[in-house]
Amino acid sequence: MTFHLVAWAVLLDGQGRVLLGRRSGASYADGLWGLPGGHVEAGETLAGAAAREAAEEVGVSLNPAELACLGVARYDLDGTQGLDVFFEARVWTGTPRPLDKTSEVAWFEPTALPDDALPWLGAALELHLLGGVRLAEQVDGMAQVRALPLVGRPD
Repeated sequence: MTFHLVAWAVLLDGQGRVLLGRRSGASYADGLWGLPGGHVEAGETLAGAAAREAAEEVGVSLNPAELACLGVARYDLDGTQGLDVFFEARVWTGTPRPLDKTSEVAWFEPTALPDDALPWLGAALELHLLGGVRLAEQVDGMAQVRALPLVGRPD
């Protein structure tokens, strides 16, 4: 069974909009809108991976030490398991533009994503960015992302 460890950068502008890039030539979800992100490489920190992917895909420089972890989501779908880690970025250098494996970039309200966004993205932003949920999992299909309660904390 394949396991993926993926770090995602959630870039937010002053209006609270999220930067998405249209995936192009990517092995996963080609043609769909998604966050800058990708696999964590050996020896790399989670925040470092999110920063590297943002630089490679949308041309902005993020300081890993300034990224805030929004949450973590485990998935087990169609024989693939993985863990997505989401980092919030409100400060960066550079102007977002399409680069490697991205054909265009645009800003979207987190509650008004385009119809051709990654199928799980709306639920992930709703939980982690807007809802403050730190831990979630997805095991019953693309639309079935659910929050997991943390011990000693109210739901």
